[in-house]
Amino acid sequence: MNDDWFKLIGVPLASLAVASHVCAAEYLTVEQAQKLMFGNKASFEKADVKINRAAKKAIKAASGADVDRRVLPTWKVFDGGNLSGFFIIDEVIGKHDYITYAIALSPIGEIKQLEILVYRENYGYEVRNPRWRAQFVGHDSKTTLDLGEEIKNISGATMSCRHITEGVNRVLATYDLFLKDQ
Repeated sequence: MNDDWFKLIGVPLASLAVASHVCAAEYLTVEQAQKLMFGNKASFEKADVKINRAAKKAIKAASGADVDRRVLPTWKVFDGGNLSGFFIIDEVIGKHDYITYAIALSPIGEIKQLEILVYRENYGYEVRNPRWRAQFVGHDSKTTLDLGEEIKNISGATMSCRHITEGVNRVLATYDLFLKDQ
């Protein structure tokens, strides 16, 4: 009797629990984000930033954020042959899973736009809200962005908000150290 009950009720419930925990949504591909942020006429030149130990230390010192990756996917963006900015892909941990986002920077390192590409968490998806993401626009590496100060928190998405804010600080520091004079 107990074994039959488990097969009838327990297995479907267990599979629902597992299924509800796996929730990833891809909102934009890299190419879609590039077009959205810089337009159809822009051209992109791959310019990845290689991050060695010394670079990790410098970025952490400048941003306060840990650096886990060895390469920061980066593109120089041109419009009519002129540098119009940088397109950078970064990832941060939300609460449990990675959030992949893109940042469009002006040639002088000012944030033009931030887009969430892939969100893998079950909660905290409110960071996709355009009003929340717009808080980053106009900032550069001269200001360290703090959650609760320059960037308002979203209740229920605190970890995602905090980690995206830290990631943006890390990207701005990377720009300042390695892309600024290109």
